[in-house]
Amino acid sequence: MAQHKSAEKRNRQTIRRTAVNRIRVGRVRTTVKEVETAIANGDKAKAQAALKIAQPIIMSGVSKGVIKHSTASRKMSRLSARVKAIGSTT
Repeated sequence: MAQHKSAEKRNRQTIRRTAVNRIRVGRVRTTVKEVETAIANGDKAKAQAALKIAQPIIMSGVSKGVIKHSTASRKMSRLSARVKAIGSTT
């Protein structure tokens, strides 16, 4: 338990920041899942639209510090490759 006012304030701030960051991480996961669902259904147009929406949300997660830049880049690269591969014979 916090003994000083500054420590009590830090605890309150941590609780608020954790809640906000969980929302941000959830938003990133949701948008990625929407792209993956469209890919699984084989709907290229819907997958491209979902990817276009997901990219700024993923990079927003990077700028807010909830995911690392390399992780975001890897996710976007892999999702882009999978969207491109829809409908091809490979």
